[in-house]
Amino acid sequence: MVLDAYTYVFALGTCFALLEAFNNGANDVANAWATSVSSRSVTYRQAMVLCIVFELTGALAVGARTAATIKNGIIPSDAFGTNAGVQLLAFACASAGAATWVMWCTRNSAHVSSTYSLVSSIAGVGVAAVGASKVQWGWNNGQGLGAIFAGLGAAPFISGCFGAIIFMLIKVTVHMRKNPVPWAVWTSPAFFLIAGTICTLSVVYKGSPRLGLASKPAWYIVSVTLGVGFGLFFLAALFFVPFVHARVVKKDDTLKWWMIFYGPLLFKRPPPPDAENRVAKVPNYAVVQEAHGDDSDSSAPVKQDAITEVKADPAAEPSGDAEKGGNNQFEYTQEQYKQLLKDAEERHHANLRKSRGPLGWAMRHLHVNQLGAGSIHETHNLITLVKRVPAQIIVALLYGTSFDIHTAQVGIHNSPEGRRMERVYSYAPKYSNEVEHLYSYVQVITACTASFAHGANDVGNAVGVWAGMYAAWSTGKPSASKAEVPLWQLGITAAVICIGFITYGYNIMKVMGNKLTYHSPSRGSSMEMGAAITILIFSQYSLPVSTSMCITGATVGVGLCNGHIKAVNWKRVGLLFFSWVMTVPIAGLIGGCLMALAVNAPHW
Repeated sequence: MVLDAYTYVFALGTCFALLEAFNNGANDVANAWATSVSSRSVTYRQAMVLCIVFELTGALAVGARTAATIKNGIIPSDAFGTNAGVQLLAFACASAGAATWVMWCTRNSAHVSSTYSLVSSIAGVGVAAVGASKVQWGWNNGQGLGAIFAGLGAAPFISGCFGAIIFMLIKVTVHMRKNPVPWAVWTSPAFFLIAGTICTLSVVYKGSPRLGLASKPAWYIVSVTLGVGFGLFFLAALFFVPFVHARVVKKDDTLKWWMIFYGPLLFKRPPPPDAENRVAKVPNYAVVQEAHGDDSDSSAPVKQDAITEVKADPAAEPSGDAEKGGNNQFEYTQEQYKQLLKDAEERHHANLRKSRGPLGWAMRHLHVNQLGAGSIHETHNLITLVKRVPAQIIVALLYGTSFDIHTAQVGIHNSPEGRRMERVYSYAPKYSNEVEHLYSYVQVITACTASFAHGANDVGNAVGVWAGMYAAWSTGKPSASKAEVPLWQLGITAAVICIGFITYGYNIMKVMGNKLTYHSPSRGSSMEMGAAITILIFSQYSLPVSTSMCITGATVGVGLCNGHIKAVNWKRVGLLFFSWVMTVPIAGLIGGCLMALAVNAPHW
């Protein structure tokens, strides 16, 4: 009977642990990749592929094999004594509390940290299970709640400072020059050096018990990091500089991607006869574009003074009496604004129904088989529900892969948010696509490394509670303070995180990035490097920190480098900070209440 109860609780806890991992991908990982997608350095689908590759590689190849911090930093393992059932139930309730809160936030496009949610839920469970006196409220060597609150305030600020310093270096070195393109070409190896060094440190410093990186001496860390950094520097100088020089300076659009291996021989390649009259063939990195698509040419007309091509039907707009200030701005009622959003969504769905493949079929099937009149239990509605099930499964899996992140980020024309973003964008200088193109390569490196580091280290947060439950269930004893995490659990957790990002990550990405400030590859790479440096510093001193909070702070810091405080959407920043703060008590209350109900429920 006891074993059956253990199995039931473990199965239920496993479901919530995997749901928490799903939310981790849909929230934290989506926020990490939002910078690259918002900057148009990669498309959303490219980000999905890279996320799968580097998250899984980081988790399986160099992933942490212990989860002591997440299991024992808040509630010491000896607090449970010899009662494995209470520990098993506690971790199940903690996962349930964190998963419930993060899922609600993700559903409502509110960004929170899944790590902070889980830690807060564990604290609430600890109060209900073993009493408030056993919970580590202080510093506890950087693992207690005191350290968590310290990181909540300090990490975004420090990350913003580092991001601003890096972007100002790019701005002074390149953007402020009369002819910035050659400066961007010839200085690009230096920024590859910076990115390579920081990214290598993010792996070596945070360490991996399996490879023993955390225990290496200082000379080893310096040698590896500088070796990789200067290796990228020389490879960029040898292959990257000649290639982009021919493409951007000589404006040779006949180059193929594999010609990068020609190296210095490309300097001798003659430019096209009409090079002076050509425009370099590079992507259009403007946030708002007339020409839709991620592969737009830089010569395509760009509309910088408008927010979106999604406009209301003129017949539905209020009369001229509603205009304010003569700026052709209309004040919509709440009903009209909701109708705008509904119309925009319907146009998107109409485009999906025209597409080929499984998603197009599923959208057409759902459009044809809609519920009829009457309640849900009417016979014709029950039959329709059964018919819709296969299509709904396909839509749930594939809808996010075709979501238009950029249109969703810039808002609805003439809506309050649309006008606010129009003001924010107006304070951000728009740099040439040729210059931004060079930094898109740097940003891909920083984004991939961030995903690798997340898989190698932060997956431990998502899998730690599950590993504790598995140890208590399989042995019948409370898990040890440094219980080993099985490889299969790491693999499953990393896979579920990737699924969460692919299927539901768009819900967070559409409110991040360009809704905070104007993005571009040079800005985005600075943000990601600033966040990486901050994570390195906090990790070195064993202080808990959220990757999402760091990238948000760096985004604000780089946005302020535009030269005006109004270049940042402070309303959105305030909402983000409010959601961070509220995560601690709400997730803690959910987890604690679930544990209190479970422990004090009638039993026999």
